[in-house]
Amino acid sequence: MEPGNLSRVSEFPLLGFSEGPELQPLILGPFFSMYLITVFGNLLIFLAVSSDSQLHTPMYFFLTNLYFVDICFTSTTIPKMLMKLYFFLLFAGLDNYILTVMTYDRYLAICHSLHYMIIMNPQHCGLLVLMSWIMSILHSLLQCLMVLWLSFCTVLEIPYFPCEIKQVVQLACSNTFLNHMMMYFGAGLLFGEPLAGILYSYSKIISCILGVSSSQGKYKAFSTSAPHLSVVSLFYCMSLGVYLSSAARQSSHSGATASVMYTVATPMLSSFVYSLRNKDIKRALKRFLRKETIKELIVLGLKK
Repeated sequence: MEPGNLSRVSEFPLLGFSEGPELQPLILGPFFSMYLITVFGNLLIFLAVSSDSQLHTPMYFFLTNLYFVDICFTSTTIPKMLMKLYFFLLFAGLDNYILTVMTYDRYLAICHSLHYMIIMNPQHCGLLVLMSWIMSILHSLLQCLMVLWLSFCTVLEIPYFPCEIKQVVQLACSNTFLNHMMMYFGAGLLFGEPLAGILYSYSKIISCILGVSSSQGKYKAFSTSAPHLSVVSLFYCMSLGVYLSSAARQSSHSGATASVMYTVATPMLSSFVYSLRNKDIKRALKRFLRKETIKELIVLGLKK
């Protein structure tokens, strides 16, 4: 790539899926539908859990935070692609940390059940979520500030669906050694540490479950962690697939497809996994919808 005018730039064109305008309506429909399902599905479960006092426990406190982060994570990639690079990094990191905190919660609930409510008190839960936010904010802020010091060439097109830090740095014409070091450090901080914590916690959880004598007890203990394990597997498998596909230098369409599964499909599917496999959330949803229906009937009756 020949260096052109080296100057500060304000935008990077994202090529996305199609260069032809005739295909835009076909692409818009599925994406818009997935976005609405993700936002309204997560929001509905968030409201249902928040309105049910029986679900005001550490597990569901972390779950509502995960739903909120998933809504924000999806909103940074679909309505405005590049303007929110900072928020993309922020909520991607938060997804990792909240999933890790939820794994820690399941570890304590299964392996230290007698002391669970003492350890996971409201102050401790709030501190864990606060630390997740602080770590993600500092990381995303540092990455974006370092990009501001780079000089870019004339070709600024990014052949991916979301604008990720790696694609932006690759377009720079100045020295990017420090940026690459920070990306590797960030990858270890946002993915390596949480993944190691998740694997360690689940190794302890499995060990505790195998130590349970009755088959019914084993099933009950595993069923409380199965939805979370499904979401963790989905999230890390999708994210790993995105970065492996980008490293293999496949076509822009295959890279964009992989990134869609990571940034859009995963938050959408996580809400279905938790709601369809959790009796408490199903019950809370029914109560919430019943309450709202009764309120609407009362309002209509008063209007008449």
